[in-house]
Amino acid sequence: MIIGIDEAGRGCIIGPMVICAAAINQLDEYKLKEMGVKDSKKLSPHQREALYGPVGKLCKYTTVKITAQEINTMMDKHNLNEIEAIKVAQAIDQLAMRDATVYVDSPDNVPAKFARRIEKYVKTRVRIVSANKADDTYVIVGAASIIAKVTRDREIEKIKKETGIDFNSGYTSDPKTQKCVHNRKDYPALEPYLRTKWSTLRTERQKKLSEF
Repeated sequence: MIIGIDEAGRGCIIGPMVICAAAINQLDEYKLKEMGVKDSKKLSPHQREALYGPVGKLCKYTTVKITAQEINTMMDKHNLNEIEAIKVAQAIDQLAMRDATVYVDSPDNVPAKFARRIEKYVKTRVRIVSANKADDTYVIVGAASIIAKVTRDREIEKIKKETGIDFNSGYTSDPKTQKCVHNRKDYPALEPYLRTKWSTLRTERQKKLSEF
């Protein structure tokens, strides 16, 4: 078995980060490619939604949702890469597939460093292959990226419905998101969903996603 892992929402200031671990028999991975599975960033929202169901049927998968409040609390002790590694390990353990090879998209510039982070926390015996842009290199990681992205998008829509606030994507480079963040006193319903440890809440300069 092989497992692909990717996240969605890492660089957001509103809403959760979602990590997906998707597993498949390596002999069946070609079926994902035939479906048109690739890095979710290269697919339209409609294409991602269309692939979500078929990918979920072909793969065994699990998702781990890290709320903004949980991220705020964990950042008292850990940086974001360490938090992601902790939750990646949790996703691997939830699948409970021993001796699988795990392909993971690394947020660390040195991929081996992220692999070592995960190894500190994972309990299941697996082989970890950490790589930058793994979602563009390994089809199974692309599958995980689709499930993670669709799951997060649905969570964002729930937050919008619950709060009655259209902040659009929740990313710091998004003008609608920036407006809500800069005028947060006017949007108190968003407070539980804000990553308050983000420096963008303490400075006027908005960071781009690539800076996180």
